Amino acid sequence: ALVALSFSGAIGLTFLMLGCALEDYGVYWPLFVLIFHAISPIPHFIAKRATYDSDATSSACRELAYFFTTGIVVSAFGFPVILARVSVIKWGACGLVLAGNAVIFLTIQGFFLVFGRGDDFSWEQW
Repeated sequence: ALVALSFSGAIGLTFLMLGCALEDYGVYWPLFVLIFHAISPIPHFIAKRATYDSDATSSACRELAYFFTTGIVVSAFGFPVILARVSVIKWGACGLVLAGNAVIFLTIQGFFLVFGRGDDFSWEQW
């Protein structure tokens, strides 16, 4: 599972780099979506740390974390569209960045589905 996740992450980053580095595009502004990729798991980590009652099906802290994570993901998809709309990047680069975003966010979600469900999960297993 870890090999598949790393492979899909590499594919997503390849799409992102192609959207920036191809000769026709050549603008590196879309690389700022990497900030959204880096901060997207943070609300989940905070909610998991702050919520001690794992038996509850829903809590306000967890719902707030879902809300912030959704805002971060929507912003990551909206940023290249806005850059393309104001003609900072071309629409082809926008498409490649959006494809990279989809693959990278699915990889992040896959990581949490594969490694984050168990009660015995800890970072020391790495």
